Amino acid sequence: QVQLVESGGGLVQAGGSLRLSCAASGRTFSIYAMGWFRQAPGKEREFVAAINRSGGSTYYRDSVQGRFTISRDNAKNTVYLQMNSLKPEDTAVYYCAADHSPSTVTNGWKYWGQGTQVTVSS
Repeated sequence: QVQLVESGGGLVQAGGSLRLSCAASGRTFSIYAMGWFRQAPGKEREFVAAINRSGGSTYYRDSVQGRFTISRDNAKNTVYLQMNSLKPEDTAVYYCAADHSPSTVTNGWKYWGQGTQVTVSS
């Protein structure tokens, strides 16, 4: 029912910034909570951030708190992840996800994008 396409990944130096975007198909984007997850080589996919339907509540993993900001523009059917003060350990494939309720559990999300690579060099 929903297709998600991430963009905005790339190569940046430590301390730099990137803004990831995730565009969703359909006419009912506003009913979905949205999340960002990431997966580094050899590691499990992990929760990064989530935002509820209205954008009034956000959630972050501890290691990105204060550096990353999740936001959404329901008129554009798009969710964003602003990533500041990037560190090499942030290097991963970043995925967006959608569901009717926000969750920090990876397998709790119904729809997933294909991912976008973020590489932070030192």
